[in-house]
Amino acid sequence: MRRLRSFFKLSKGDRQLLAITFVLLAAMRLGLWLLPFRNLLKLLQKISKPNFLLSPEDKSQISASKIVWAVNATSRYMPGGVKCLARALTAQVLMNYHGHTPELRIGVAKGEGGKLEAHAWIEYQGRVAIGYLPDLSRFIPLPSLEGVKL
Repeated sequence: MRRLRSFFKLSKGDRQLLAITFVLLAAMRLGLWLLPFRNLLKLLQKISKPNFLLSPEDKSQISASKIVWAVNATSRYMPGGVKCLARALTAQVLMNYHGHTPELRIGVAKGEGGKLEAHAWIEYQGRVAIGYLPDLSRFIPLPSLEGVKL
């Protein structure tokens, strides 16, 4: 009940951002489960365009830090938890939509026993915005998907 009261104490814009982020994060999890990654990326490119739903004058500018806050907040309440790739892709879509230029990074590392591990994160203005880990440097980033023909 306390969480619900806290939600309604937020501004209307913050409540809307959290609701949109929650729906997008749930859809992202479903898309990662159901669609081939290439097809999901094509779809995300389309919906990430700043004018996808609204004309530029109808859309409010939301800061990158507010988007990061929304992704982190909604991730805590997502049933079943959220993997790093879904969080990173959700942040990327929202940041692109609002005119920011995030970079999706996917890295791999050898874990204990030689097991391959992967991690996804978003870099924005030279910093890790989503997906920071204390041992992030052990992940070797794969080449960027920027400019790859899907």
